[in-house]
Formats: sequence, C-alpha cells, structure tokens
Amino acid sequence: MPENVRNSSRPRVTLRDIAAHAGVSRSTVSLVMQGSELVAESTRARVQEAMTELGYVYNRGAATLRSARTATLGVVVHDIANPFFGALMAGIDETLQDADYVPFLASSGDSLARQARFLARMREHRVDALLLCPAEETPASLIETIADWGMPCIEVMRHVGPSPLGDYVGADLRAGVANAVRHLIALGHRRITLLAGTADHSADRERLAGYRQAMHEAGLDDLSRIVRGPLTRCAGREITLELMRGDDVPTALICHNDLVALGALLALSHLGLRAGQDCAVVGVDDIDEAALTDPALSSIATHPRSIGRRAAELALKRIRTPDGERERIVLEAPLMVRASSQPSLDRPQESP
Repeated sequence: MPENVRNSSRPRVTLRDIAAHAGVSRSTVSLVMQGSELVAESTRARVQEAMTELGYVYNRGAATLRSARTATLGVVVHDIANPFFGALMAGIDETLQDADYVPFLASSGDSLARQARFLARMREHRVDALLLCPAEETPASLIETIADWGMPCIEVMRHVGPSPLGDYVGADLRAGVANAVRHLIALGHRRITLLAGTADHSADRERLAGYRQAMHEAGLDDLSRIVRGPLTRCAGREITLELMRGDDVPTALICHNDLVALGALLALSHLGLRAGQDCAVVGVDDIDEAALTDPALSSIATHPRSIGRRAAELALKRIRTPDGERERIVLEAPLMVRASSQPSLDRPQESP
C-alpha cells in the first residue's frame, strides 16, 4: 500500500480515508495514484482534491530516506522498435549488472507528453540517474529541471540545444555521413540523395550538416537532394520506388538509418534493380541485419552497444560524483563498406 508523508502530529491518512472523503473505492484511489488512464477525469480530480484536503502527499519512496539510493537507472528512448535501441539497452544492461543496478525502460515515441509522464513516474520511483534520448522539440529547460530534481541526466545520441548542456554520449554522425558521401563520390556518383526523417533534432541536423558539407566540398550543391519521410522500412521502400520511377533518378541513396535503407533495398529488388550496381545504398547504425542482406548493406557504424555501456558508466560515475565536471563522449562513426555501395566487395571493409 502506498505510504504518505505527513506531519507527525497529525493522524496517518490512509487510502480508506481518501476513498471515503472522495466517495470512491480504495481501488479507485490506488488507480489515481498510479496514474491509470482507466479513471475518469472528474473522478481523478475529486480524489486529488480529497488528498489535498486531507494533507496526503504521495511518495513511492517514503519508506526510505530521501538521500538513499535505489540502485535503479531510468532510460527513456524515442523508438523502442528500432533495433539500434535494443543493442543500446544491451550495452546499458551489461554495465548495470556489474554494478548491481536495474534499468527502468520507457519509449516516448517522440511525444513530449509521453516523455513528461515517464519522467514524472521515474522521479516518483526516485531513480538514481537518467539516460535520456530527448523527444523531438524537447526544450533545453528540461535538462535544467531534471538537474533541479537532483537527478543526474546523461543525454544519449540526441541533445537539446545547439550543443549538449551537460553530460552527453553519442556518435559523430556529421563526420560519418560526410565520409559516406565522399565514398560515393569517389566511386563516380553525383546524384546522391539523402533520405531524412521528418523530425527536427540534433541527430537529424548532424546528418544534414555532414551531407551538405561533403556535397559542397565536391562542388555538387546544385545536385543536393533531401527527401523526408517516416523512418521505417515501409517508408524507405515507398520513397525509393517513387524516386526510381520519377525524373532525375538518383544513383546513390544515403538513408537516415538502416531500417530505411533496408526498405530501399526491397524497392530496388522489386524494380529488378541491384543495389550497388544500379543504385548505391548506404544506411546508418550498422545493425546486425545490415551484414546479412543480399547484397550486404553498407552502413555507418554508430556502435549502439558501446554507446550504451559508455552512457551507463558515465551515469554511475555521476551518481558517485554529482558535482564532477560534465563530459561529452563522442564515438567515431566509420563507414562499413559492403556490396550495396561497392558490389566488388565480398567482405565488409572500414573506410579510411
């Protein structure tokens, strides 16, 4: 049963007291405290009013001292369906197991409302630190708010604002995409199209910056082409079909992630075309499936497992030394060259 924080001179307020005051059942009171969507808004308001009038303050951690640690770490990502985050979580879990910590995982779906709800719940559970891949349009003030909670926060793969405001772990996406463009240009490609997402966040901006930088260096600004769409396999297939059936057909595609790139491979196959021969395809993340496709997918390796380990290690360090100097850890993102961009290759090679 949830506990409450109260003045020791006042009698203890129970769920039964709140239920009687609000004219509802104890189970309804419990659902309200859990944030359940099964409770009508009017009923929720009545229960919350009763809690206020009775002086009840809900605190999931009331049984422990405020300063005590819970050996839990909150993890909020934006797309749990992407294999990248499965590998990221594997790295996080490896590090936390050694430290006897347990992760709490939530997926915001790039929704600010869902992200806010998950963060509030993790605050209630008093996680010792937070790993956050911010949802699209997350304001910079959120990082300051989390700091005011006394909760260390490590931004992962995305950061709010032009640059990280605090601790950050990610991959050098700008350099990775720029090197991929240079690789394609060296093979003779000029009509290189970037398949980007629809969201505006740091990881998207870094990809765009790398693409534009390399195209500009080669004097190909006039041929730059950015097509936006959902970051799914299905969307990658449909967008590629449209591009290959239209005018000014691209000879190479750089995709926001491997899921979009895998969709592009499906589209080329559907049209009787061969990736690497008729149109080069490059993805981002180098998920396990990339090396298993036919042809094998060239991909910019972001090393999600390593990023997960480094982020968890930094979180544990920040729990021990909350006032320590903030760190920015950015891993190299090399291009793993395979047959989808260079068909003569039988085995993956790392570009220089």
